[in-house]
Amino acid sequence: MSRKIKLCLVYRDMWQSSGKYMPHVEQLVRFSEAIVEMGCFARVETNGGGFEQINLLYGEDPNQAVRQWTRPLRDAGIQTQMLERGLNGIRMTPVSKDIRKMMFQVKKAQGTDISRSFDGLNDVRNLKLSIDYAKEAGMISQGCLSITHSKVHTVDYFIKMADDLIEMGTEEICIKDMAGVGRPVSIGKIVKAIKERHPHMLVQYHGHSTPGFSVASSLEAARAGADIIDVGMEPLSWGTGHADLLTIHAMLTDAGFELPEINMQAYMKARSLSQEFMDDFLGFYIDDYNRRMNSLLIGPGLPGGMMGSLMADLENNLSSLNKWMAKKGKEPISQDELLIRLFDEVEYIWPMMGYPPLVTPFSQYVKNVALMNVMQMLKGRERWSLVDDNTWDMMLGRSGRLPGELAPELVALAKEQNREFFDGDPQDLYPDELDTFRKEMADNGWELGEDEEELFELAMHPAQYRTFKSGQAKREFEEDLANRKSEASAPVAASSNGNGHAQPKTLNINVNGQNYHVHVSYGESNGNGAAAAPAQTQASAPAAVGGSLKELTAPLEGTFYHTKDPQGTARKVGETINKGDVVGYIESMKVYNAIAADQAGVLAELMPNGKTVEEDDVIAKLN
Repeated sequence: MSRKIKLCLVYRDMWQSSGKYMPHVEQLVRFSEAIVEMGCFARVETNGGGFEQINLLYGEDPNQAVRQWTRPLRDAGIQTQMLERGLNGIRMTPVSKDIRKMMFQVKKAQGTDISRSFDGLNDVRNLKLSIDYAKEAGMISQGCLSITHSKVHTVDYFIKMADDLIEMGTEEICIKDMAGVGRPVSIGKIVKAIKERHPHMLVQYHGHSTPGFSVASSLEAARAGADIIDVGMEPLSWGTGHADLLTIHAMLTDAGFELPEINMQAYMKARSLSQEFMDDFLGFYIDDYNRRMNSLLIGPGLPGGMMGSLMADLENNLSSLNKWMAKKGKEPISQDELLIRLFDEVEYIWPMMGYPPLVTPFSQYVKNVALMNVMQMLKGRERWSLVDDNTWDMMLGRSGRLPGELAPELVALAKEQNREFFDGDPQDLYPDELDTFRKEMADNGWELGEDEEELFELAMHPAQYRTFKSGQAKREFEEDLANRKSEASAPVAASSNGNGHAQPKTLNINVNGQNYHVHVSYGESNGNGAAAAPAQTQASAPAAVGGSLKELTAPLEGTFYHTKDPQGTARKVGETINKGDVVGYIESMKVYNAIAADQAGVLAELMPNGKTVEEDDVIAKLN
């Protein structure tokens, strides 16, 4: 007799693994109708992970998006699931207990049935509250094994972790192969052992297709007893996403499993809707690299869910790096060269950093440090010369226990910088703070929202929520989208002069030995082929040193903040600064980098809070 197996469409993850944003709420609701018509899905991943932040970033209310998007699916009997990060909730940094508890209550009220909870270090201590809070709120608790491949991440390691989570009370297990580097036979062994030890435990397999193992892994998981397999759909399957529904369905049917039939007319409708959303605006935030599978990622093991942001980070940092190279009269490097250097560096430093599973947020941390190492070494500086505070927290134990040992040189560097290691329960480091945010809502006259969901949004994503409420997020998104659309419709490197001859839009020029990359404006045509205004060139010269003031410059590009959190105390003009004192933070690639003074003095000027900076911009001046 054939065994039934179910399918889950990971629609949120499909978008996050490809680019930066999710569809608008009205687009999601339209898509839900097609999912219901397809008739083959038992579950859909609707929210969690980056869903909340990206809605706020383009100026929409994520709470209404969750409510409206999940309703038609649940009405049709399709379960909805979210992804949450344990100690970090649904953001990149740790969250207090009261906010974590509120999250499950709010998301259940909004229509999410299942909480897929994972810890980025596989430290089960960080998942105990997620299991308890999910069940208290009436959600199904699904505990994750974050799969990676190393000498410490063995089959026995994952079997024990599953035992621990089940003993803690989780009701389901997810095999979360976020980078697709789990070897198929090992995946089968893990699933088989869980089913033998816990026969009634539901097991769901989630694997990204990036290095090419996931189809075989899906089959091995199914044969070993998995109950549900996660899939993607064209035009966002494969690449850094997930194996396609049609492939997995055909494979499992051939293997003798019983699956619901696919309504292909509805499938084509859903496929065309996703393409329509990409043509509307989402495609402008999807890098072509993320539509390709790449076996080079077997080594560094970077996950599909962060590849969308990785390529954006790479683009920004490549531009910054090549500006620096031009200033020094050096040849620029290509994106491919930087990408391969990054992969090699991740593979080199990952064991040194204690083998943290490369899943959000720690995949970001390892990637960020690797990228900073590569860029610093290209500039003749030392490895580890720019390590952000979030990464230090991970290595010091403030986010949980590392699976492996920290390299001696990093232990020595921590001591040199007077950093303290921590071996207690990480949650103890983050006291309750919901009342602080409740007061901020009252002070601003902001409504708490249905089920206090607006309060939750501020507490979970303070910076993004404030820019959302001010309208700044929507303005910046619309400006950025307009620029991307304009660039996409413009010639790549040339402009017509009206007579059919190409004229350069960019030039590299040298003035008194200083290289500049300049943009050339030709003005508007008067209709007769002549320019209405003379040609102009624009270039940014290096900042001049103001008198005897000593300048502190940005070591990387990003957004400059006076403090890392709202409760922090900002530096004030007139304050005495010692060498090594932190004067502010640059948020880049989702982490905060402390900017320390390289000399002593009295603070004379400080860049405004929240200002975008490029490398070498002056952020402070000292007398």
